[in-house]
Amino acid sequence: MKQSIAHITVVVEDYDEAIHFYTRQLDFQLLEDTQLSEDKRWVLVAPPGAGECCLLLAKAADDRQLASVGNQTGGRVFLFLYTDDLWRDYTKMCNRNIRFVRPPKEEPYGIVAVFEDLYGNLWDLLQPNETNKAIWRKGSMDICE
Repeated sequence: MKQSIAHITVVVEDYDEAIHFYTRQLDFQLLEDTQLSEDKRWVLVAPPGAGECCLLLAKAADDRQLASVGNQTGGRVFLFLYTDDLWRDYTKMCNRNIRFVRPPKEEPYGIVAVFEDLYGNLWDLLQPNETNKAIWRKGSMDICE
């Protein structure tokens, strides 16, 4: 049996603000933006070259959902953005005023830096080392590629 994760929901305050951030600041592609009702849209974004998995931007619909905007994981890193060139992307993101809370650091699995999205969710920007690149390419790791 083969399964995969298709979408990961990111609760946002405003659709257009979130689309702007992901497409202009992070260079994600807007895959779909469909109006479902007066207040609800189906908005999918993904990094360039992404395959099966993408982000579903979901506007907070009530106070409970609004309280989770920017803190969907209780302060832990929420999402992992793999890159083939961390320094290129780190420099570009810094020039676009993306806030990094941890600078790039060499780890046993690769080079990693932690940044915040527009609402404060934490992301790892990660360039896997050669050993982990092989695992990544084989699909043995659960990543959104």
